[in-house]
Amino acid sequence: MPDGNAHGGKKAVIAAFTANIAISISKAAAYFFTASPSMLAEAIHSCADAANQLLLLFGQKQSKKAADSLHPFGYGREQYFYAFMVSVVLFLLGGCFAIMEAAEKISSPSASGGPLWLALLILAFSFLLECYSFFVALKETHKAKGGKSYWEFVLKAK
Repeated sequence: MPDGNAHGGKKAVIAAFTANIAISISKAAAYFFTASPSMLAEAIHSCADAANQLLLLFGQKQSKKAADSLHPFGYGREQYFYAFMVSVVLFLLGGCFAIMEAAEKISSPSASGGPLWLALLILAFSFLLECYSFFVALKETHKAKGGKSYWEFVLKAK
């Protein structure tokens, strides 16, 4: 992360984690009341997103460790390793779950359950929490980029 940001994006990751936990709980509650398979899939997806934020926080913490005899240049690259692991988890688990759901739907199709108003309520709640998370990340990025444009910041970021 850029030197100007002492938190290294930690605040944005915590905001995303909090939002994803709340979204996951709301979708799990919707599944409990409706038995809708799509709500279960969405709850699991949001839970996986929260786990990814934990991996990012762990990577940030690991990267701050001081150099030692085994790692004479320090642990700074740990942050990149855990960010890579997040992408692997997203694609691997997301892909496997999508294939599993597709196979189940093909083998035994059923109508989706649950009232439309509940789905819209969950969607609106999730949207508001994702907006909160996005604006926290935007605020943190604004502090970290200094006087650079967003484009220049992205191009020159580690």
